[in-house]
Amino acid sequence: MTSAATPAAAAASVAIHTWSTDAVPPPQRLDYWIGAVCEGFLEMDVSSPAIGGSFGAWLASAPLGPLHVNRVRGSAQDVYRTRRAIAHSRQNYYYLLCKADSPWVTVQEERSARLLPGDAVLVDSRRCYAFHFQQSADTVSIELPTAWLESWLPDAGDHVARRIDGHSGWGAALSGFARALSPEVAAQPPLPAALLADQLGGLLALALGPAGGMAMPDEGSRAALCRRVLDATRERHAEPGLTAAAVAQGLGISERSLHRCLADGAGDGATTFANALAACRMQVAQRMLADARFDRLSVAQIGLRVGLTDASHFVRLCRRHLGGTPGALRQSRR
Repeated sequence: MTSAATPAAAAASVAIHTWSTDAVPPPQRLDYWIGAVCEGFLEMDVSSPAIGGSFGAWLASAPLGPLHVNRVRGSAQDVYRTRRAIAHSRQNYYYLLCKADSPWVTVQEERSARLLPGDAVLVDSRRCYAFHFQQSADTVSIELPTAWLESWLPDAGDHVARRIDGHSGWGAALSGFARALSPEVAAQPPLPAALLADQLGGLLALALGPAGGMAMPDEGSRAALCRRVLDATRERHAEPGLTAAAVAQGLGISERSLHRCLADGAGDGATTFANALAACRMQVAQRMLADARFDRLSVAQIGLRVGLTDASHFVRLCRRHLGGTPGALRQSRR
């Protein structure tokens, strides 16, 4: 790794950090590059069809206010963000990527997008993803802190791995601005760094928000999302203090999107997260209270098993949802 900064940039304590496979012998280049990617970005795996000494790559990175601007050049390669890497990461970010020279493919969990030169895409490092650079890896990648992006785009998680058309509307403006950024620009910004970062945030909001003209998800997509939310809530109902924010984060969506899809109902009836969670907990509690094998457990212990640490609150929910106290429900089967 090397660092470079002009006098003006140095005065502002901004340096350009660079990594190049030219620094090591050809047989070591791919291993070196994996280490560079992990140091410059986050933990990821890399593979390449390039054979022997034919592989080569270069990375430069510099901060721009709250963001980091990265420029990658290199051979064809596949980059993977795995569950293991996510578990080892102390920090996570969104990344906005734009590639101007050749098509490539982004995959994030169940979504995939084929991107044309000039298109952009957003990914979330809290969820598995893959980049398939079939011809070259020449890309601008801008690191966006999660809280920063979600202040501009509350439903950012809904937009990951979706092609942002870099040739029309606000998507074209976003693509042009992103491609104009570089580590050199970040090191010596022509305007205050915070102003440039705000410009990017505003363009993201325009390109991906309602003003961008993006079509709302169809009924089938909303229904699928609603099922995912309800399934995740059922799976995690026993966690004390479970919140909508925690479920949304686990699914890689915004809390706003979670509440919106439950309110829409998508054909299954509108509800709220609190009601959906209470219904899951009461269904399980009802089965336990109706089964003699659980008589060895106290009412409070059953409440704990469904995620309710307050016994009196458990009794109130049983009365409201099941028509009687836990004790009365046990008695009714005898």
